[in-house]
Amino acid sequence: MFDFPLKMGEERTLKRLAELSGPLSQEAVERDASAYVDFLAAHESVREGPMGVVGYCFSGALAMRTAAARPDRIAAAASFHGGRLFTDAPTSPHLVLPRIKARLYFGHAIQDQSMPQEAIEKLNHALQAWGGLHESEVYEGAYHSWTVPDSPVYNPPQDERAFAKLTELFAKALQ
Repeated sequence: MFDFPLKMGEERTLKRLAELSGPLSQEAVERDASAYVDFLAAHESVREGPMGVVGYCFSGALAMRTAAARPDRIAAAASFHGGRLFTDAPTSPHLVLPRIKARLYFGHAIQDQSMPQEAIEKLNHALQAWGGLHESEVYEGAYHSWTVPDSPVYNPPQDERAFAKLTELFAKALQ
């Protein structure tokens, strides 16, 4: 996928990421996510019942879209340092909230260009209007990618906290 060293923020890395994510329309993501859920549900090692999904960075939006595409199966969805979860675009991930029945959790980074404080506040307002079970919080001292061990901003205590929050979410929703 990359024939050069991946360096976040560098122009050619961003260009390549845009090339890879370009075909990921809302319809394509929801179609594929639904197929993934069916595939996993049919596997012999997967028990029947509700499922959970988690996304990091751009895949935070994918977690939301999966929950919207399969409200019959997805009971919990989490996003950590998710980007562009609330935008002014007609394809903004927050617009799928009315179709979501899952319990939601959002762990935001500080000073995140892909999800600035204003966007977090707008998402929080949309979550309140939606009315479903949710939690949204900013992780103090945690920058975008704080959960990635080889990231220069890796934050072990906040990563452990994020994992505990994910475990708690799944324990409550996936019974």
